[in-house]
Amino acid sequence: MNARTSSNISLAKPLSTPCFCANLRRASRAVTRVYEEEFRNVGFTGATQYHVLRALGKIGSARQQDLGVLLDIDETTIARTLKPLFHKAWLQHEKGKDRREKWIALAPAGQQQLERGRPAWERAQARIKKALPAGIWDSLIDSLPKVAEYGERA
Repeated sequence: MNARTSSNISLAKPLSTPCFCANLRRASRAVTRVYEEEFRNVGFTGATQYHVLRALGKIGSARQQDLGVLLDIDETTIARTLKPLFHKAWLQHEKGKDRREKWIALAPAGQQQLERGRPAWERAQARIKKALPAGIWDSLIDSLPKVAEYGERA
């Protein structure tokens, strides 16, 4: 008998663990799947695309590096996320103080896409809120930004 056939561990559900990191990552993947299911129906290939458009809708324009800092996304990931948004003409470059400086802003098509994405975002929010026990939503909305902030200091 080998370890695979003699194990009492059920592989039908994820392994329970006291590891904060593993549990937070598992929760993040589960929540991300819900958002991406909703966003897929309106043309986004990932939740981060919507968040980039939403951020630019709020701030107007930003340099790529500053946008990455604002969204807490590393340089490689923000560059990879922006590429298809430019390709779809949802983003445009604006001139900076000199020729070397490029600012990123929503293009008119990006503003329209942001508006198309809003109901999908609202549905995803509602699905997660409905799935959680009473009080957990508000607690998480309040505590997760603090977890991120304090985690940076650890």
